[in-house]
Amino acid sequence: MLKYFLDTNIRSVLGRTLCNKLLNKMVTTMIKSPNYLFGNKQKYSLLKKKLCQVREFRFLASQSTNSVRELESKNSFTQQWQAAKPYEDIPTMPPLKMLLNFLPGGKFAKLDISDMFMALRSELGPICKMKGVFGRPDMVITHNPQDFETLLRNEGVWPNRPGSEGLSYYRRVHRADFFQGVEGLIASQGEQWGSFRTKVNPILMQPKNVRLYMDRISQVNKEFIKRIIEIRNPNTNEVPENFEEELNLWALESISIVALDQKLGLLSGNRNNPEVRKLFRLLIDFFTLSVDIEFKPPIWKYYKTKTFRKMMKTMDGITDIVSRHVEQAIDRIEKTELNDSSANGNIEPSVLEKLIRIDKKVATVMAMDMLMAGIDTTTSAFTGLLLVLAKNPDKQQKLREEVMRLLPHKDSEFDEQTFKNMPYLRACLKESLRIHPLALGNARVSATDMILSGYRVPKETQIMIVYLSLINNDSYYPRSGEYLPERWLRSEVENEENPIKPRSAFVNFPFGFGARSCIGRRIVEMEMELGIARLVRNFHVEFDYPTENAFKTLLFRVPNIPLKFKFTDVEN
Repeated sequence: MLKYFLDTNIRSVLGRTLCNKLLNKMVTTMIKSPNYLFGNKQKYSLLKKKLCQVREFRFLASQSTNSVRELESKNSFTQQWQAAKPYEDIPTMPPLKMLLNFLPGGKFAKLDISDMFMALRSELGPICKMKGVFGRPDMVITHNPQDFETLLRNEGVWPNRPGSEGLSYYRRVHRADFFQGVEGLIASQGEQWGSFRTKVNPILMQPKNVRLYMDRISQVNKEFIKRIIEIRNPNTNEVPENFEEELNLWALESISIVALDQKLGLLSGNRNNPEVRKLFRLLIDFFTLSVDIEFKPPIWKYYKTKTFRKMMKTMDGITDIVSRHVEQAIDRIEKTELNDSSANGNIEPSVLEKLIRIDKKVATVMAMDMLMAGIDTTTSAFTGLLLVLAKNPDKQQKLREEVMRLLPHKDSEFDEQTFKNMPYLRACLKESLRIHPLALGNARVSATDMILSGYRVPKETQIMIVYLSLINNDSYYPRSGEYLPERWLRSEVENEENPIKPRSAFVNFPFGFGARSCIGRRIVEMEMELGIARLVRNFHVEFDYPTENAFKTLLFRVPNIPLKFKFTDVEN
């Protein structure tokens, strides 16, 4: 009977699907029947052979179906491509006019980068093209969420995120002797990026590895509370206008615990340590210099400018200090293993230790990437969260009540269980990142031909998706002008959809998207959640100044106003 249903002619008459159904039923019945197989090796061998044939038929059938679908999809796309408008027709500002607009007195001369993108949208529409100059490629700019989805769902195995040319040059050319082809996550592309990400992903994206640092980061936050009390005005409770630097120090202290497996002491007795202060200054300079290198005409590719030379020197300093700290970590690990080999087996290794076990160079470069990417971004996100809570005292109080249920005393400690049970805290952070996003958008180089807003966009085109223009659009965020953490929570009415939840999943990506999303997301979220919980548990946070234009866009959005927050003690 099995042979009958496997016969090609019979299958062509009865149909492949019907034959497979009958075969499935027959095989299942035979396997369930103990009398059929018991003691009969010949029947068992025959059945096994026939089952292999069935599986082969299934595989061939599925391959055939997939091939048909793929062909249909290609034909459909070809028709859509032919019907779409040419790439050349995408609205464009002529290069000379664009250049004149950036000169003194020009339309864009004094505009922030994000304001410039909004001005281009007003003049050219929701999709436009910036012609490449000084060796830079064309850039297609779109404000359309449907385009966002098209681009991000077709970004390929190794998404290509343009930028970081200065850092890439430094690691690939200027200090090739040190990096030896290991360029890290920020600067690399393609298979090299994929190889590095594959090595570090299981360690940095694993929740249990991040939770290792909960107690140590919590201690940093307690020191930050003391620092605020120390620097605030005793009469007004207001901190100095350079509070942004204190936030940067807090962010560096927090991320260094993970990146360097070491507490630098920036919020306590070691804040004036020459090497520690030098590292802090170098990291801030790296960010400032990167803005010039990445956004201004790349003259440095043809002539080594003063800014370029300073950038190389700055990165030399970062490389030397971080390498030294990683070497110190290796010495500590080796001494610990030597002195206490039996007890050490019960201690979970740190993130740095796990990275060192993979490859010392990978560990060093990943530590650099975490430090370079984890200070200004964290400061900006935390500033945005403080601002919206200060301007929405009712939401701040609701958050404080959630925190106080879990931290009955100001010096109470978090544990894993209490930290998990804070939905409003996480909603507050998500909503603040909507109102004050870290970036104006995201960039990719298209991995394939695609159609965006009805235009043909060929493979290898640089594309900028701008979601900053959508944050105040009620079509995507109902009541978009309000700070509503509740939009990120389930509806309070059972079996009813939250009426203010976001209308699209493709309108904001605070930590990036897909394979190229921020690898330090879990670490940064824990830093900020623990930090804000400790702050609202200890202080009422106020800000008595306007928050319009609170941020400006450089590589990403950074504070643009003095951060003179008022921190008044909570009574109990």
